Amino acid sequence: MCDSDHQHEPVLSRRQFLRTGSVAALMPATIGAAFAADPPAPGATPQNVMAPADVVKRVMEGNARYAANTPNERDFSAGRAARAQVQYPIAAILSCADSRVAPELAFDQGPGDLFIVRVAGNIVTPDLLASLEYGVQFLGAPLVMVLGHSGCGAVDAAIKVVKTKAALPGHLPALVTAIKPAVMAAEKASAKDLLAAATAENVRRQVTRLKNTPSIVQKRYAAKKIDIVGAMYDLSTGKVTMV
Repeated sequence: MCDSDHQHEPVLSRRQFLRTGSVAALMPATIGAAFAADPPAPGATPQNVMAPADVVKRVMEGNARYAANTPNERDFSAGRAARAQVQYPIAAILSCADSRVAPELAFDQGPGDLFIVRVAGNIVTPDLLASLEYGVQFLGAPLVMVLGHSGCGAVDAAIKVVKTKAALPGHLPALVTAIKPAVMAAEKASAKDLLAAATAENVRRQVTRLKNTPSIVQKRYAAKKIDIVGAMYDLSTGKVTMV
């Protein structure tokens, strides 16, 4: 990535960081304890005490079942009372808000398994970063995944803005601004399928942002307590591929 690309890419300001990334660090211990998941029952191990690589293996095996239309059968009422008391998600997922993308289904996981935050274009914003911080700091998720998808409308809108200077209403320009650097990079690389290339590039850039933006997520990644990965969901096949 050249420097000119980064000049267009929005970053979290110091004020935004103080509002999100350092919130947990400034909290009194009693408040932190209130946010944290309750300890497991004596002798029980939380399900998310897993290596990040094992989480990736589990969700990708689940996706293979989903794509093959052979998901695990579940009694969704079973464990409801226990889930009302505590949650131990195995992954925190930053997903697009597209109504056709349902991570719990795509990865064939049950209630309480995934901590999901969603926004059009699966971009990192201060509020969403704070949610991911909560997932890893207080719920113990060992994996953070940025999940993009084929045919992303937010990325397509960014392409139209780059190519035609289209004017978008409301707050949409801010959303597109966050995605434009990925579009410009894919365009510069002369991608044959600009939408697919820009969408994958956007996922990679959001992963990089999570790895480098000062935050609880970045600190835990640097300390090798969690991993941060990117993936793409194909709407037509249901298959997820790592990017």
